[in-house]
Amino acid sequence: MRCMVIVKADKDSEAGVLPDTGLFEAMGKYNEELVKAGVMLAGDGLKPSASGARVRFDGRQRTVIDGPFAESKELVAGFWLWQVKSLAEAVEWLKRAPFDGGTEVEIRPLYEAEDFADTLTPELRERGERLRAQLGNNH
Repeated sequence: MRCMVIVKADKDSEAGVLPDTGLFEAMGKYNEELVKAGVMLAGDGLKPSASGARVRFDGRQRTVIDGPFAESKELVAGFWLWQVKSLAEAVEWLKRAPFDGGTEVEIRPLYEAEDFADTLTPELRERGERLRAQLGNNH
C-alpha cells in the first residue's frame, strides 16, 4: 500500500523559518532508514504558502488566489510518499520520526487501480499504467 505522510504547517514553517542543523541531521538519518527499508518513495519540504497560489474552479471560470493562506494548521509543510504493508506499519515508522513540539503529521493511503475496478475501463487502466511507466513509477 502506498500512503502520503503529510507534515502540517505551523507558524514557523509559514514564516519561512528553517529547521536547525540538528533537526536536518536527525531527519537525514531517519530518511536513510526509510530508504534502506524500501519504505520511502519520495519526500520533500514545501516553501511557505506565501510562495504559492491556489486556483478556484467554478464552471469555466478560473480564479487565482495568491498566498499566503490563512489557517496555517490546515496547510502542508512537507510530505513523504511511502510504500508499506499497512496503515499500522506506516504509523510505526512515523512514531520514529524526529519531530517534537506539537508537530502534527497525517497519514493518508493512496487509491490504487484496483480501488476503481468497477469504473475503470480496460482503456483507462492501460492509459494509467502507460503514464506510470513513463514516470518510472510502476505502483
